[in-house]
Amino acid sequence: MTTLWPFRALRPVPDRASGVASDAYDVMSREEARLIAGANPLSFLKIERSEINLPDAIDPPDPRVYQSACDALQAMVREGVMIQDETPCFYLYRQQADSHVQTGIVACFESEDYRSGRIKRHELTRSDKETDRTRHIDRLNAQTGPVFLAYRDNGSVDSIIDGITSRQQPEYAFRADDRTFHSAWIVRDARTMDRIADAFEKIDSLYIADGHHRAAAANRVAEIRRQANPAHTGAEEYNRIMAVLFSHRQLRILPYNRVVRDLAGMGKEAFLDRLSDRFLLEPLERNAPAPERGVFGMYLGGQWFRLSPTGEGCGNNDIVSSLDVSVLQDRLIAPILGVTDMRGDERIDFVGGIRGTGELERLVDADLYAVAFSLYPTDMDSLMAVSDKGQIMPPKSTWFEPKLKSGLFVHLLD
Repeated sequence: MTTLWPFRALRPVPDRASGVASDAYDVMSREEARLIAGANPLSFLKIERSEINLPDAIDPPDPRVYQSACDALQAMVREGVMIQDETPCFYLYRQQADSHVQTGIVACFESEDYRSGRIKRHELTRSDKETDRTRHIDRLNAQTGPVFLAYRDNGSVDSIIDGITSRQQPEYAFRADDRTFHSAWIVRDARTMDRIADAFEKIDSLYIADGHHRAAAANRVAEIRRQANPAHTGAEEYNRIMAVLFSHRQLRILPYNRVVRDLAGMGKEAFLDRLSDRFLLEPLERNAPAPERGVFGMYLGGQWFRLSPTGEGCGNNDIVSSLDVSVLQDRLIAPILGVTDMRGDERIDFVGGIRGTGELERLVDADLYAVAFSLYPTDMDSLMAVSDKGQIMPPKSTWFEPKLKSGLFVHLLD
């Protein structure tokens, strides 16, 4: 049983929504964020990545970073860019990228559901990133970006969503710079809100698709405030965590490709010889191989190869070790290239599938990396199966697309 709560969102006035909405804090560099915000004074990056407001020498966890975010958010409220709804509401958030459409419910879930495991995870968090978001939430007294959750589709929620969107005009409707179209509806009707809450009471578990650090940080803030409040009842707003919840059937996962800076001291021929012990190598004349489960593309020395694992271990039935990201790591990246710490080794980097295989070619051709690997994307059924077993995927196993925008909904903690 999962409890959802409406909330009084702090959100942009309709004619400012497209300017305020920004990409999430963790999908771009500081330099990219500064350029975007410099060209758009309304960009929510000034709150999500508030270090861009300060000299380069000042980085999180410097308190001035979080104070700058707080000041920027208060300025948006003071100037009438952001307003808060007078009563708690649910919201709908729709994204359309080409022919792909997904519509989610914006609501809050209980931090207790996170601690108890009803909100299921498939990734570990990094302590530095979790601490950064914890300080950000605590200083702003607000969750400024939603956790991206999935639920197993049972048809009942979709029918409610369809009823709302067919009868009601959206509060927001705009096309972002990446050509993705964003729409949002406000659900104020008490009967409709009850139907939404009742539908989720019948859903046992929710799955974090993206936003593990946001969820962990929001839970930490809830624990800090609970311990500091002798009159704590459990009904306080800080106990709730903002999320957008989508049917698992609507979501699209792209591959999360890998690039490695060097060949661990080997030349090209020696590297290929090592690979031939574990993979069938097929040189290709032009483009990367078409995505295929259990098969990898490799770009090396200006040429694409198709890699098919051979030998023992290819038929492993364990769900995590059988994932393509695990097979590539366990059979090639760790034993042959010597990258065993996927979170901390600076020799490896990750490229979201939205950038295409052309980005892999560019990085290798520019001698920024020695070799690149393209993968078949992890699917939602695998993600949920891993989460249900309480297991953890390798880092950077999934790239959800389109990404949620930040700034359209802010959850104040009192």
